[in-house]
Amino acid sequence: MDIFLKSVAALNDETRVLILRFLDENGETCVCDLQNSLDMIQSRLSRHLKILKDAGFLRVERRGTWAYYAVRSPLDRFRTEALQEIKYLDLELPKLKKLSQNGACQI
Repeated sequence: MDIFLKSVAALNDETRVLILRFLDENGETCVCDLQNSLDMIQSRLSRHLKILKDAGFLRVERRGTWAYYAVRSPLDRFRTEALQEIKYLDLELPKLKKLSQNGACQI
C-alpha cells in the first residue's frame, strides 16, 4: 500500500507530471539536460526526481559524476495508465536543450 500512496502523491504536483511527460517524450536524459531544458535549479529538480523514482516511475543510472533518468520499464498497470493519461493533458512541454556531449555534461 505504501508504494501505491507514494505513486498517487507523486502525481499530485504539476512539475512532476511535466517531468514524467518530458522523460516519456525524450527518453533517457542526463540530469544536466533536464535542468537546462526545464529551467530548474538543481536542488529543486533533484527533489522532484527522487519523489518520482521512489514512487516507481523512474529509473536512474549513474555514469561517472552524472545521473541519467528515464521512465522505468516495464511499468505496472497503474503507472502505465497514469502515464497514458498524462499524454492527454494539454501541457506546454519545453524542448530538450542538450548540454551533454558524448556522455559528458558541460556544466
